[in-house]
Parts: sequence; structure tokens; C-alpha cells
Amino acid sequence: MAPESAPIPPERDRARGALLGLALGDALGMPTQTCDRAEIARLYGRIEGFVAPVADHPVAHGLTAGQTTDDTEQSFLLAERLIASSDGLDEAAWVRDLREWEAGVRRRGLRDLLGPSSKAALDAIARGVPAAEAACRGTTNGAAMRITPLGIAVPPGNIPDLVTRVESACRVTHNTGEAIAAAAAVAAVVSAGVGGMGFEAAIPIALEAAAEGQTRGARTGEDDMAGRISSALDLARQDGASAGMIAARTGTSVASRESVPAAFALLLHAGGDAWRAALAAANAGDDTDTIGAIAGAMGGACSGAQALPAERVAELRAANSLPVERVADALLALRHRTEPGGGRRAAS
Repeated sequence: MAPESAPIPPERDRARGALLGLALGDALGMPTQTCDRAEIARLYGRIEGFVAPVADHPVAHGLTAGQTTDDTEQSFLLAERLIASSDGLDEAAWVRDLREWEAGVRRRGLRDLLGPSSKAALDAIARGVPAAEAACRGTTNGAAMRITPLGIAVPPGNIPDLVTRVESACRVTHNTGEAIAAAAAVAAVVSAGVGGMGFEAAIPIALEAAAEGQTRGARTGEDDMAGRISSALDLARQDGASAGMIAARTGTSVASRESVPAAFALLLHAGGDAWRAALAAANAGDDTDTIGAIAGAMGGACSGAQALPAERVAELRAANSLPVERVADALLALRHRTEPGGGRRAAS
């Protein structure tokens, strides 16, 4: 569906911005994922827009410039499951969705399959291990990378409720305090952004959600995600801070404790600009597509689709089939069903 020419209501613009920002960040980081910063410089120079991956890339082989990866595909997959399970996430169906998605990726001859935590947990569930137990070691960022639709669908007024919804989406693959806290922080920013908040105003809500998320799941991995995010943000606020310094000191691996704080810090360093943050992520090294997707989603939610560079969005849409308008509207319909009568409301 093509974007309308008429003015778009702010909430709808921000919901679309979250989905488009996610996809932009993912596509920018697609060719550089798994590469360190020196290798990125050698192979691509500096990423300033969409480029194709080098031949026989270990993960992105078969993709072309501007195409998205598992980050975007699984985010839209979760969105469709949330829409279909409007009274609460059907976790058994979500397991089937992820399994069927990976089978589809294999049929397409692509290499970007389920991440390590999701793969291990789903294999264990297939062997009969209870879902909560199967995912008790999942500390990587797969939950945070795909949580954006839930942030659109759930308002931020009741943080424990928001985190409970996040926990349900995480439980079958990433049932650990580290992963749930990381995903909760991202979802909280998206939720607050769609409600009208800017990125810096949403940070305290994200830290509150991370602290609440830390109490959920297995006590595996990082035990203070809120503290890790805060430290990364403090680094970004330092005089003379650079994106490269932030990436080097925060870490950019698939671990939630590195990539999620890095996404927060790069977005703050970029002044909340989703495109600039995603470019920084694409050049940061390691899990570039996921860091870019998370930063882009949060930035897009807090600024709206109309703040994204129109020519880049056009390129993205030309390279991918993204049902942004339909999905954003359906998620907002869920949000309006669960909007609390009181509680915190985001300020414009």
C-alpha cells in the first residue's frame, strides 16, 4: 500500500515510523553484520546508504542493497501474531510461527536463520522440554530486535502490564532477566514514542521497564540491564564522544547487554535521529543490523515516519514488500483496546 498524500495523524505517523525506522536500520546494517569495524572500512569504506553485501557473505549472501533481514521479518511476524491473538499472545502459535518462518528462509536459500537463543529454545521445545525451561539461557538480542510491534500495541501507562506482555513474547525463546529487561526497555521507548514522547523524555520509562523486566525470567546473564543502558547513555553524553568510541566501549555483540545499550547510546548521540543512528550502527561492527533496527525503531517511534528521509524510505519500499500501513493500523487498534483509563500519558 502506498503512503497517503493527506496529513497523517501523529500517532499513526509514529507507529509507521517505528516500523519503517526498524526496517531502515536493519537494511543499512545488513551488509556489515558479523564484520568488525576495520573489516567494514576495508570492504565498504564508510556506509552512507544501502549497499549490497560482499560476495558469499556468511549471513547476508543472496540479499541485495536495501533488503531487510530476520530482524524486520520476525518483527512483522510477531506483529501478525499479536493481531491474530488480540486477547493475549498465543505462545504455542508463536512457536509454530518461528518454526515455519525458518523453514521458509531455508526454502528461499538464505542463510539468516534463527538466532542462537531462539534456535536452542525451539529445538528443546520440540524435544518436549517446557517452554519456560527451554529458554532459560536465552540472553541474546533476538527478543529485543523483534519487540517493536508490541510497543506499538501496548500503551506505556502501566509499566508492569507492559512488561508482562513483553515477557509473554520473550518466554518461549528468551526467558531470562537480561533479555526480558532489554526487550522491555525497547518496547517502552516505542510505546512512549507512539504516545507522543521524544526519545530523551522516554528514557526514564525505558529504565523503569528494564528494572521491572529484570525481575522476570531466569536469573541468567546480566543482572542490571537498566544500569548497562544508563552507563551507555552517560558515555554518549560525554564531551567529545563519538559513535566509534560508544561502540567500542559498550560492545556490539549479539548479547543483549551490549547491543541494546549500544542502540540507546547511538540514538542519543545522534540527537534522536533514526537515520543518523542507523548509519552509525551500520559502521559500528558486529551485530550492525540488529543495533540499527533497534535504534531505528525507537527513533522512528519518537519522531515519526515523516522525519525519516523520504528518498531512503522510497528505496527501502522498492527493495522490500513491507505492509507498514496495514500492520501499524492494526496494532494501534489493539493499543486503543488496552488504553488505561488513567495512568501516564505521553506529552507531545
